[in-house]
Amino acid sequence: MAILIMVATAGFVVAIYAAGLDRQSVTGRDYIQYWAAERLLTERQNPYDPALILREQRAAGMTDTAPKVTLSPPIAFFWMLPLGAVGAKTGLIGWLVLSMGALCLSIFLVWHELGRQTSGYHFIGLCFPPALCCLMAGQLGIFFLLGMASFLRLVRTRPWLAGAALFPCALKPHLFLPLAVALALWSLRRKEPRVAGGFFLALAVSSGLTLWIDPRIWSEYRQILHAVPIMDVFLPTASVALRFAIDRHAHWIEFVPEAAAGAWAVWYSWRERTRWDWARQGMLLLMVSLAVAPYCWYSDQAVLLPAVLAGIYAAEKKPLSWVLLGAMMAGGMVGVIAAINLPSPFYVWTAPAWLGWYLYATAGANRTGAAEAARGLERSYV
Repeated sequence: MAILIMVATAGFVVAIYAAGLDRQSVTGRDYIQYWAAERLLTERQNPYDPALILREQRAAGMTDTAPKVTLSPPIAFFWMLPLGAVGAKTGLIGWLVLSMGALCLSIFLVWHELGRQTSGYHFIGLCFPPALCCLMAGQLGIFFLLGMASFLRLVRTRPWLAGAALFPCALKPHLFLPLAVALALWSLRRKEPRVAGGFFLALAVSSGLTLWIDPRIWSEYRQILHAVPIMDVFLPTASVALRFAIDRHAHWIEFVPEAAAGAWAVWYSWRERTRWDWARQGMLLLMVSLAVAPYCWYSDQAVLLPAVLAGIYAAEKKPLSWVLLGAMMAGGMVGVIAAINLPSPFYVWTAPAWLGWYLYATAGANRTGAAEAARGLERSYV
C-alpha cells in the first residue's frame, strides 16, 4: 500500500508538471545544461563548449544570452546519453519520471533500513523541501540520495553493490569528504575492500564508456573549469559566507571547515569503532559533510533525507524537535514556492540548521537506547 501511494503521488506530480511545460519552463531549469551536453556528445562534439551549448539551448527555446554549462565531471555522461536522442521537453518529462521514481525508491529503502516503522513518518520525504527543489530545478541531488539510501541498505549484505551505489556521489565528491574519510578508515579497519572495489569499478566502467565516445572529454572539462570563475561567485554555504565575511579573495578560507571536519571524522571513527553502524554514525557524518561543504546548492541537500528520517524516528517523543522540524520545513518550502534562486544567500542557514536539528533530535539516543527502539533492530559493526 505504501509503495502504491508513493507511485500514485509521483505519477500525479509528474502529470501536473508535464501538462504545464512549455519551451520557456523547460529551458529555465538546470536540467537544460545536462540535455545540451548530451545532445552535443551524441554528435561527437565538445559537451563543455559554451558556444555550442548556447546554440543547442537557444534552439530548444531558451531566451537567455548566456549558456548554462554543467561543471559536473564527465564520468556519468554515458548513462545520461539517452537525453541527447530526444527533444528537450521529452527529455525533461523522462528526467522527472526518473527523479520521482528515485525519490520514492529512496524513501522505501530508508524506511526499510530504519525498521519498517508503521508510523508513516517516512511519507514526510515526499514533501522534503530540498528534494522538491531538486525536482523543480532538474538537478542531481535526488540521484545522490538514491545512491546513499542504496548504500545504507546494501552495505551489510552486498558490499560490492553498496560501493557501486555510491557512484553518483562522485559527481560532487566535495559534498561527502568527511563521510569518505570515515568510509576509508572503516574499510581499512575491517579489512573490507569490496565497498571501495565496487565504487571504483563502477567509476572505471562509466569513465571508460564516456571516453570511448569522446577521447578528449577530460581535457575539454579542464578547459571549462579554467574558463568559469566559480570560485569568485557567492555560493549559499556557510564556508563561502565565512570567506566573504573575512576576505573574499582568500579562497583557502572556505576549505578550512571541511578540513577540520575531515580531521574530526578521523577522531569520530576511532571513538565509535567498536559500535559502528552506518545507519547511525553514518547519518551524523552525512549531516556534517553537507554542513561544511564549500560548494553546495540547496537541491543537493536532498541527500540528507535518510538522516532527517532517522532523526524523526529517534525524537518521536520530543515536541520541540517537531516544532523545529516544522520551522525548517516551512522555511525551505518558502524558497521552493517563491522560486528563490539557488545562488541566493537565503539558503546559507539551511545545511547548518539541519545539522543542529539532528544533533538535538538524536541527543541521548545512544545512552538510552532510543535509537535502537526507533530503528526496531540492533545492528553492529564490531
